[in-house]
Amino acid sequence: MDVRTYGIVTGAYWGLTISDGALRMLVLLHFHNLGYSPLELSFLFLAYELMGVITNLLGGWAGSRSGLDLTLKAGLGLQVAALIAISFVEPDWNKALSVAFVMSCQALAGIAKDLTKVSSKSAVRLVVGENESNALFKWVAVLTGSKNALKGAGFFIGSGLLTWVGFRKSLFLLAGLVGLCLILVMLFLRQEIGKSKKAQKLRIASSESPAINRLSTARVFLFGARDIWFVVALPIFLDEELGWSYNGIGGFLAGWVIGYGVVQSWAPSFIKLLSRSKETIWAARVWALILALVTIGIAIFVTADFSVNGAVVYGLIIFGLLFAINSSTHSFLVLAYSKDEDRVTMNVGFYYAANALGRLLGTLLSGMAYLLGGIDAALWVSASFLMANWLLSLTLPPADAAPSSGAQSHRDPV
Repeated sequence: MDVRTYGIVTGAYWGLTISDGALRMLVLLHFHNLGYSPLELSFLFLAYELMGVITNLLGGWAGSRSGLDLTLKAGLGLQVAALIAISFVEPDWNKALSVAFVMSCQALAGIAKDLTKVSSKSAVRLVVGENESNALFKWVAVLTGSKNALKGAGFFIGSGLLTWVGFRKSLFLLAGLVGLCLILVMLFLRQEIGKSKKAQKLRIASSESPAINRLSTARVFLFGARDIWFVVALPIFLDEELGWSYNGIGGFLAGWVIGYGVVQSWAPSFIKLLSRSKETIWAARVWALILALVTIGIAIFVTADFSVNGAVVYGLIIFGLLFAINSSTHSFLVLAYSKDEDRVTMNVGFYYAANALGRLLGTLLSGMAYLLGGIDAALWVSASFLMANWLLSLTLPPADAAPSSGAQSHRDPV
């Protein structure tokens, strides 16, 4: 394994992740203090999620053509530009103008985040030896888990910076952090990684690999299920039903994300991956079913009005543990299915486009479900998504039996 390259790429991804979490809290709290309604605040983040879908689709293709080092640098540079651009917003601007401008800046930040993510996660597959299945799962879990833990830390950093130095200075400090990461990457990441030796066709609707297509569809439902009750429904429930303060809500959500990230980094120990890829497929199916059943159990408690507060708060903690294991298993499988190095960035980009699509659908359905039926409705919709994720996991082949692309792919249509 090329530890040096892994360290450089991961360090840059960490820096951007901290700024990404901090930016979300800065925008949310700053514009909430300016009197923006929850609906207006949600619009500030829609372009961010939408661009995640588009960037993941195009980012993998771009990385395969130009190299992951260039897409990584582009992502870091765009994040610096987005952070500086948002600092120009003035409190006395018309709300419509402010929303449109911040949406545009957030769209830029969404592109930056997903260019960096596709680059870093694809690079792991290329720096870990082809036959090192256990090592691949370990390092993917470390990267994914640390990313989520640091994003949660970014929530704390963003709210702290807003209190200590204010909105504009906070953005400049974060831009400096990401700018430093960009400089270090430009100085020390000299090798060209991930560039395809042959021209790759841009595929939008599907991957060439049936296994990647099935896994990506499962990913839509997995992440949609999380955000259906986590993004809008849960914070509103904690505020309206439990009377939590905004700091309490933010701290709880940040702690959940950090804990979720830590568990992701430990996922290989939970799953006990062996050298045979069939063990991972078995784990993906079992943990998907357990997550769905636990969410159904939480929904039953809430619908029956039995210990609702405990069911939601403690249920979320259990949900996070199980969700982290499911997510890490998916992240291993997408790389294990990508046997052709010329297709790694394309496959990862398509897979994370599905991830972003799930978040987008989850965000939209979260507000809609809560509006129509409260937290219990959001939980039931989430549970239905998780059952779909489990059913799709039953169709996944072992990694050593999954053709990644090429002539074999037509034999096993989705």
